[in-house]
Amino acid sequence: MSASGGTKAVVAALGANLGIAVGKFVAFAITGSSSMLAEGVHSVVDSGNQGLLLIGARSAKRRATPEHPFGYGRDRYVYGFLVALMLFSGGGLFALYEGVQKIRHPHHLDSPLVAIIVLVLAIGLESFSLRTAVHESRPLKGDESWFAFIRHAKVPELPVVLLEDVAALTGLVFALAGVGISTAAGEPVWDGIGTCAIGALLITVAIVLVIETKSLLLGESAAPAQVTAIEAALVGDGVERVIHLRTMHLGPEELLVAAKLAMPAGAALAQVATAIDTAEARVRAAVPSARVIYLEPDLDRSLLPEGAE
Repeated sequence: MSASGGTKAVVAALGANLGIAVGKFVAFAITGSSSMLAEGVHSVVDSGNQGLLLIGARSAKRRATPEHPFGYGRDRYVYGFLVALMLFSGGGLFALYEGVQKIRHPHHLDSPLVAIIVLVLAIGLESFSLRTAVHESRPLKGDESWFAFIRHAKVPELPVVLLEDVAALTGLVFALAGVGISTAAGEPVWDGIGTCAIGALLITVAIVLVIETKSLLLGESAAPAQVTAIEAALVGDGVERVIHLRTMHLGPEELLVAAKLAMPAGAALAQVATAIDTAEARVRAAVPSARVIYLEPDLDRSLLPEGAE
C-alpha cells in the first residue's frame, strides 16, 4: 500500500504542479509580479521533484546484484535527498533573490486581477494534491500526529509531497497577500516582501527534508513496535532468549534483521538448524517487511556454571 499510495500522491502532485506552473508564468508575463515568477519557478521545481521521486521509485525496484547484494531500495532515499536540495537551491534561493531585487527596484503591477485569479485557481489545484497526499498517508500515519509521521515515516515520497503541498499552499497565500497589498496600497514593494516570504518558507521546508532524508540514508532501525514484534517472534521452540538484536531499513518496505540467539546447552546441530529456520519463519510471519534475516546461535552463558565455557 505504501509504495502505490506514495506513487498516487506523487502523480497527483505532478499533474497539479504542471498545470499551475503554466498559469503562473502566463500571469507573470502579464503582470510582471515577482511573486508570480517565484511561484512559477516553485511549481517547476516541484514538478521536477515529483519526476525525481518517480524515477527513484522505479530505480529501487531493480534486482540485487553481486555489487549491490542488498538491492537498490535506498534509491528512494537518495532521490528524496535530491528533491530537498532542489527545493532549497532552485526554489528557495531563487525566490529570495527575486524578492530582494523587487524590494530594491519596485515597479507597479500590470493587470493584478489576472495574478489574483491565477493564484486562487492554483490554491484549488494544490488543495486537491494535498488532499490526495493526506488520504494516502492516513493508513501509514495511524494515531501519530502529522509532525510525528513526517519524522518517523520510512516511505520518503509521502512526507515530501505533504511538505511540498503545504509549502505550496502557504506560498500561494503569501503571493496573494503580496499582490493584494501592493495593489490596494499602491506600494509594489509588498510584492517583493511576499516573494521573500516564499523563499524563506521553501528554504525552511528544504532543511527539514534534508535532515529527515539524511537520517534515512544513514540507515534507520525498524519502528519500536516492529522491533518488539521481531524479538517476540524470535523466542520459541529451541530459542531461549534474544541476546541482542539489530534492525535496519534497506528500503521503505525491506528490513535487515540480525540477532544473536541463546540456544539450549547440549542441543545437537540439527536441532539448532531447525530452531533457526523456524525462528526465521516466525519473524517473517510477524513482520513481512523483514526480508533479510541473519541469526547467530550461541549459548546462554548466564546459565552456565561458573568457569564453564
